[in-house]
Amino acid sequence: MSSLTYDLTLAGLAVGSAAALTGIGLIVTYRATGVLNFAHGAIAMVCAYVLRQCVVEWGWPLWLAAAVTLLVLAPGLGVVLERFVFRPLAVLGGDPAQTLVASIGVFVLLVGGAALLWGQGARDDAPELVADEPWGQLAVVLMLAAGVAAVVRWTRFGRELRAVVDDRQLAVLGGIDADRVAAAGWAFGSFTAGLTGVLLAPYVRLDPYGLSLLVMEVVAVAVAARMRSLPVAVVVALGVGVAQSQLTRLHPSGWGAPLLQTAGTNLFVVALLVAALVLPGAGTRDALPRTATARVPTPPGAWIVAAVLFLLPLGLAGRDLHTSIQVPALAVVLLSLVVVTGRGGQISLGQAAYAGLGALFTALLAAGRFPGLPAVPELAALAVAVVLVAPLGLLTGWPAIGRRGLALALATFAVGVGVSRFVFDQPYATAGLSLGRPAGFEGDRAYYLLELLLLALALLVAHGLRRGRTGRALAAMRDHEAGAQAAGVRVPSLKLLAFVAGAALAALGGGMLGMGLRAFDPAAYDPVRGLLWFAAVVVLGADSTLGALGAAALLVGLDAGTRGGVAAALIGVLAALVGRFPGGPYEALRTAAERLRPHRAPALTPAGARARGRLRPVERRAARTAPVPTGATATATATGAGAGATARTAYDRRSRPPASRGTSPPSAPASPLLTARRLHAHYGGFTALDGVDLDVLPGRITAVVGPNGAGKSTLFHCVAGTLRPARGEVRLGGRDITALPSHARTRLGVARTFQQLAVFPSLTVAENVRVGAEQGRVSDPGAVERTLRLLGLDGPVRALPAAGLPTGTLRRVELARALAGAPRVLLLDEPAAGLDTTEVAALTRVLRALAADGTALLVVEHDVDLVAGLADVVHVMTAGRIVASGPPGQVLDALGTAAGR
Repeated sequence: MSSLTYDLTLAGLAVGSAAALTGIGLIVTYRATGVLNFAHGAIAMVCAYVLRQCVVEWGWPLWLAAAVTLLVLAPGLGVVLERFVFRPLAVLGGDPAQTLVASIGVFVLLVGGAALLWGQGARDDAPELVADEPWGQLAVVLMLAAGVAAVVRWTRFGRELRAVVDDRQLAVLGGIDADRVAAAGWAFGSFTAGLTGVLLAPYVRLDPYGLSLLVMEVVAVAVAARMRSLPVAVVVALGVGVAQSQLTRLHPSGWGAPLLQTAGTNLFVVALLVAALVLPGAGTRDALPRTATARVPTPPGAWIVAAVLFLLPLGLAGRDLHTSIQVPALAVVLLSLVVVTGRGGQISLGQAAYAGLGALFTALLAAGRFPGLPAVPELAALAVAVVLVAPLGLLTGWPAIGRRGLALALATFAVGVGVSRFVFDQPYATAGLSLGRPAGFEGDRAYYLLELLLLALALLVAHGLRRGRTGRALAAMRDHEAGAQAAGVRVPSLKLLAFVAGAALAALGGGMLGMGLRAFDPAAYDPVRGLLWFAAVVVLGADSTLGALGAAALLVGLDAGTRGGVAAALIGVLAALVGRFPGGPYEALRTAAERLRPHRAPALTPAGARARGRLRPVERRAARTAPVPTGATATATATGAGAGATARTAYDRRSRPPASRGTSPPSAPASPLLTARRLHAHYGGFTALDGVDLDVLPGRITAVVGPNGAGKSTLFHCVAGTLRPARGEVRLGGRDITALPSHARTRLGVARTFQQLAVFPSLTVAENVRVGAEQGRVSDPGAVERTLRLLGLDGPVRALPAAGLPTGTLRRVELARALAGAPRVLLLDEPAAGLDTTEVAALTRVLRALAADGTALLVVEHDVDLVAGLADVVHVMTAGRIVASGPPGQVLDALGTAAGR
């Protein structure tokens, strides 16, 4: 082995050992708490700074400073974070969306705090804890990995850890102190982060942004290990470290040489891109369901105040005006996050990349350096840059189709880091670039006026994506993705639309920012900035355009008027406290003001008291939407042909598309409308469906019953389109729909409800129903009103947000949304779950009326009494097969007799 190869291998082992430490810490924290600690790199940076402070500034012995840093500060920081940041989130139910925001908030807080304490300049005098030889670091890594594996496998704490990971609530019921397990996981994870920081600091740039981001880049080793396997993480880390070191000896030539050389020196970034975008299963446990609530109304006059504040800089001059120029540009960038995250419900940590590409493309186009295009004026260059960057939103939009939550967060973060490393930091792309302002807008005041015009245009785009049919579809996808698909929303296309629109807005804001600064500054679009922007938008109102404007003013104003890092620290504090104030700072202040406001009961005259006594019962009934009033009551009182006539009056079948007309009358035998033949489905080695055949006839209610694990839900999902069977076929009116997704089946006339309620909490009752009508391609404008009347939702409740309504009302809202699309087949999964006796009786009467009107109904239900009084045909499933079929009286009586034996 040559001396050069040996030396490079040693250097690679040193880097790989540090990366392996990061992987071990991330995996242990994740397995103990379910949290991917985005603050891991920031903790490493803080520990490296503290060690330097103790040794270089205060003159402590290295061994003492290392002991205090690694054995006291690092684990203590982890325990503090668990106790005051993440434990409140676990108490609230452990919503992974809020947990992710809190983790990013801690990252931003520590980075901002370090910038305040130690400044933003790089330090090159970090003390060296171990010698250059990597053997000591490698020994530490191997001992830690072996020790953790032994503890997890053979100790009581390891058994408790595995129990908490599998089911935290069940573990608590079993007597396990889950908080203690989580605190231990956080302490160990923070210890490994601190060790990583002090080992890397002497060999890399020690600054608040650089070291934090460098450590987060090696999250690839944990993702490659599926956040579970310590040996895989160690092997991947050492392998990538050695490979990256060996590649530095290569000097490629040709037009692709700079890119290849960059890839060789950033192999951990390449590994992060591959792990996040290619490998399946990363973070699938943590799909990030959005805690959707009723939208908080904008305070009266808030837009007037915002307009006045944004116009004030026109009266400024000098440095104040020059600083203010950044606010409208940053506001446009943050509006892109409102579209993607606030309205579309998608995690996007890479918007800084699109903003930077907008600025870079604008500069290249204006300078005539963009390949294949001539030089154009600055304003035209900005417009062309937006058009060029918008399709690049597919870089994050395409992974979003198959990924959600943590997996999507990693994918968007990886794209942001990749663009920064391979484009913004490379001389071949950015060397010698300058960026001017459009002709006629060279002065700060004139340019600020242009920015206000472009900001108004961006606000109109954001407003258009928050209103109307598209806005309702986006809100439905955000609130409940599966429910949106069941309503007919084309979720994949809508995700692409959100990311493409977000990329266009980010590019517009980035180009504006670059022209305002008169230069392309890669540091302005660093991935850490993307994390800061994401946290700022989320904590100040992800679905609020006004919140984006306020966040832009806050971020620019604080850092301009004080020492750099104040804005990051403040946003970090707000994001870290998301568990204590889940509604955000505005909601917390509003609630506090409401509590402090004195409440005095008004004194009523005797006549007023009598009037209140008469009116209150009516108001109470309206607020609770008492069971099935007016039209639904009329429907409920009818039977047989009368029920069908009542349903036709309330729910005009003329709104159906032509393909849905002409079904056979209920009294006559009819061919099956929906059929399933030879369905097979498997989960691992378990057979859930074993050759199931099923017919659903128009005008008939078909029920499927059976014990838990019989395969009822699997059959339902195969018919509904949320699961594709391994073998077999599903046909609708003779057409093979086996390969069609659920939203496509909905548009063909197959609607469904869910066992767990699938409503859109941020939309009103009427808007929920309208989503079903719009996506079901119903052209009749009266379809929504008739459906609301049919289910008794046409009173005051129609204008109420779905968030917070009683379960019975929400069941009717979900059913109304399904019916609004004029379905030919209605699939009901546990429709009586959560309903009382009165509500079940009302639901039964409505379903009978729908069947009498020709609708084919398939019901999966545990309530045998409900099935006996509702169904025309009952199928009994056991072990993935239908073992009995026939009229409910005959089949259920036979089952009861068999059970009695």
